[in-house]
Amino acid sequence: MLRPGSLAHLRHPRWWALLVIGLCLGYAIVTVAVLPAWSLVPIAGAWLGLAWLLRWGEPATPRPPTRIWPWSLVPLCLWGVYVYLAESFGIVEIGAIFFHLQAGISDHGGSGRLLAAALYTLTMLALLAAFTWLARRDHRWRLADRLLALVLIASNPLFYSMGQRSAAIVTDDGAWLDRRYAAPVIQQAPREPPNLLLLYLESIERTYADRERFGDAYAFLEALGRRGHVFEGVRQLENTGWTMAGMIASQCGTPLMPAGLLHDNQFEPLGRVVPGIRCLGDVLAAQGYRLSFLGGASTDFAGKGIFYRDHGFDRILGRAELEPRLEDPEYLNDWGLFDDSLYDFTVEEIRRLEEKGAEPWGVVNLSLTGHAPNGYPARACEARQGEFDGEDILYSVECSAWLAFDLIDRLEREGLLENTLVVIASDHLTMRVSAWEQLIAGERDNTFMLLGEGIEAGQRTRRQAATIDLFPTLLEAMGFTLEEGRAGLGVSLLGEAPTLVEQHGLADLAARMHEETALQQRLWEGLVPKSRREEASESPTQVVETPEDSADEARPVMQ
Repeated sequence: MLRPGSLAHLRHPRWWALLVIGLCLGYAIVTVAVLPAWSLVPIAGAWLGLAWLLRWGEPATPRPPTRIWPWSLVPLCLWGVYVYLAESFGIVEIGAIFFHLQAGISDHGGSGRLLAAALYTLTMLALLAAFTWLARRDHRWRLADRLLALVLIASNPLFYSMGQRSAAIVTDDGAWLDRRYAAPVIQQAPREPPNLLLLYLESIERTYADRERFGDAYAFLEALGRRGHVFEGVRQLENTGWTMAGMIASQCGTPLMPAGLLHDNQFEPLGRVVPGIRCLGDVLAAQGYRLSFLGGASTDFAGKGIFYRDHGFDRILGRAELEPRLEDPEYLNDWGLFDDSLYDFTVEEIRRLEEKGAEPWGVVNLSLTGHAPNGYPARACEARQGEFDGEDILYSVECSAWLAFDLIDRLEREGLLENTLVVIASDHLTMRVSAWEQLIAGERDNTFMLLGEGIEAGQRTRRQAATIDLFPTLLEAMGFTLEEGRAGLGVSLLGEAPTLVEQHGLADLAARMHEETALQQRLWEGLVPKSRREEASESPTQVVETPEDSADEARPVMQ
């Protein structure tokens, strides 16, 4: 039985401060290390036990409290930012942060995270107050404060990523990837170019096809795959792990390296997106294609509309354009339209293109159903799946797969897919969701399959590849001939040439990307101030590579 004196002891500010610090430490470790939630209790308990043993906050030989502001407060705040990002997205890409800050984040659909952000802010304020109290009351923590600040900075992955990018400025060779870039040049076009329907299924990675871990969530996509050519082993490179980066990787053959300081006006959103390279839209528009993009979210978010407008698309239809056409104006989610509505408009758009002229058409469609953290399943799924509990991502995955299956069936029944290549792909691997621990338990790969006339049913190709390889693969599947099957940094998976992933592996490519500056300048050519371009051209760097290292460099193309 506790004595009144012992209860009064526990009410001492010392223990409240130590408890706050212990709980925050436990939560950070559980989040970053992806440990079970119950692990927080023993971690916090171990912290409190150590604090009791070492008398933190109540030293045996106390010194007078000192009114100071610890050096560690700012590093603690930055660790709080990292933990919040890790809890929200799973894998934190510094490139994604930079790109969205420059491209603009207006009309985002993340309002559901506002409460979480407010709770994180309040928790961080409590942690800063607790640590300040501890440093003021215990001279040992005051003495260790500067060293602790340095440790917190050095161990924060955000600083590690920024340090790698900063090192690229002074690296001996910042053009390793750029030397392997091949401009997409059509050597020969088919006599009757096919139409193209490219369906991006938000975050619906092929990893979900593992029935042991995820049941039948992916079953409808497996059924579609049996009608065409499925590609396995399509990995995710750095700077391809969010929607805009995934679309640019698969349509331009290159990772999306943010503009950074190459952006001439740092205080304005980007006015152009990767203007220095030719992408799928540019190539098809030059071949006479009529191109449309449809997505349920705002096209203002992250430069999406700018990208498609800059790269050959005639019609860009997002939330602002499609919402007024809804029969039920209230049938919306945080991001925009549900996918059953979006697919209805997609069918209408393909009908319009079929009726309007004889030129081939291309339609790119971006879904929302699988969007992390919980997805946005459509009403149409409730009739066959039952009520959504608001959290189970596998419900949303199954819904997304069924909606895509149903869309293809509808288009086929109407005869709208004659001489059409259908491409189904995930835009990127999913971010943190309810099945996160199962997803990261093994290798992960993206969805990529081809359907249509001339595509033999039941084919499966397993290669170590990346989403940059989709660009040349799509063009060759449509009947276009590329030199050596290359476009951008990608290689056609329909040929025999090795991919960059097969030659160098994901880890080596990530290291090369951290050093790369020339490819970044190529992507954003036109945003680089003229004086900086002239300065770079006046100081060429001689680079020596081994024959093995240079074997996969792209040959210059005479145009």
